[in-house]
Amino acid sequence: MDDHWTPELALLERGGSCRLSLGCHAYGEGGTLQEAADDLVARLLTLALCLRSGSGLGVSADGPALDLRWLSFLHELGELAASGIDIREWLFAAGKAHRAA
Repeated sequence: MDDHWTPELALLERGGSCRLSLGCHAYGEGGTLQEAADDLVARLLTLALCLRSGSGLGVSADGPALDLRWLSFLHELGELAASGIDIREWLFAAGKAHRAA
């Protein structure tokens, strides 16, 4: 995984709520950071499973252009989840090592 790309993880706290964004294509929201992380993981798993199942992903012409790195990232998440790996640890712990490199 030396060539691994991970979208930027950003936290926005406002008025007692948290929004955790991963790049410009996925986010999670909640009253706490934990709830926002749980929501983000659930959304990412849904996206990854849709990609793996072949049911497709809807892309809006009004949104940002979808790059191939994002699709590759989702594919990798789906592979990890399918093999029983908890993507939460990989995303929030191991992913830091990749972003720092």
